[in-house]
Amino acid sequence: MAVVRPREFPAVDPADTVRRALAAPVNARRFKDFFGNGREILVIVNDASRPTPTASVLEIMKDLVRDLSGLTFLVATGVHRPPDRRGLEFIFGPRAGTLCDRIVVHDGDREDETVKVGTTRRGTEVMLNARAVKAKKIIAISSVEPHYFAGFTGGRKSFLPGIAARKAVEQNHRHALDPRARLLALRGNPVHEDMAESIKFLAEKNIFSVQTVLDRERKIFACAAGHIRDTFSRAVYHARKAYCRSLPAPADIVVTVARYPMDSDLYQAQKAVESGKRALKRGGILILVSRCREGIGDRAFYDRLAAVKNPADLLNVATESYKLGYHKSVKFAELMTRAEVWAVTGLPDRELDAIFIRPFSRIQPAVDAALKKKGPKAKVLVLLDGSVTVPIVQR
Repeated sequence: MAVVRPREFPAVDPADTVRRALAAPVNARRFKDFFGNGREILVIVNDASRPTPTASVLEIMKDLVRDLSGLTFLVATGVHRPPDRRGLEFIFGPRAGTLCDRIVVHDGDREDETVKVGTTRRGTEVMLNARAVKAKKIIAISSVEPHYFAGFTGGRKSFLPGIAARKAVEQNHRHALDPRARLLALRGNPVHEDMAESIKFLAEKNIFSVQTVLDRERKIFACAAGHIRDTFSRAVYHARKAYCRSLPAPADIVVTVARYPMDSDLYQAQKAVESGKRALKRGGILILVSRCREGIGDRAFYDRLAAVKNPADLLNVATESYKLGYHKSVKFAELMTRAEVWAVTGLPDRELDAIFIRPFSRIQPAVDAALKKKGPKAKVLVLLDGSVTVPIVQR
């Protein structure tokens, strides 16, 4: 039926795009004025599970202000595992080695290293990394892509969940069980609104936000700099244009690929499942393609799914019994009650069998088996970057 990727745009100079954003920020001082002498500035960056071009942005900043030696970097892992050497090189590029003594990796399990800054009206106790709470100035660098329950990544996510305590992340993520928490949704989305409210507790902080949007080649085609709320809104506008792709009808078979770095584990790769299922007919077959080079990932969702006899048993999980990761098992279960889930990964077959996923070692045999089951006239959709590409079916 179609092979779909993020939209292609006319070529632009990524460096020039970022420079222009820094020179004319949204609702904020120019970057050079904000930067000043470069001392006592904390830079919050995404971890290695996001395609954010942090290294490129830092190089462009250095061209403008010449000296980044006074900066401290905080890697916003949320509750993800800390990046290894390869992960740090992915984030910081060739400068990773020289910056290592100024890089701090947030640990969401170290509650003693966080400071409570407030409680949202939904009851989330916002506990953030003490370095950020004490910092004189903060630069937040992120990228904005669709997110399966927060609506979009970027902006406020640098703080919650990025540098928050596990307890705060869990309290926020329990709202992912709400049907309003879904791809592309911001207005009325309780996860997004809770995250956005958490930023208000930092209203007096001097924060300069740099939000990038990437094209299909993972190159910067849009950038917004300045106020964290306004830059996020502007980047979301561009992200909708880049990642939402219209389709005339749903498909019988959807092949959805989790590209690097989203192929790190099954926990991350599930984002490609969420995009793919939007374009899948009831009774269809979804084939996830992901190396899952680091295994399952956070196992709470896996163990929850493996413990039931039928995925439908998970559909009535109450928010009060929520544990971090349960939302992911529920999202899998919702799909499994109306379609089949197959996967081409590096995981052992028995691990996938245990959670109702049919395993394959290569893509072609999986597609052949799906066509044999659904018939030679079955409509097949391939999402080459399923973690961020959002199919919009014109019903």
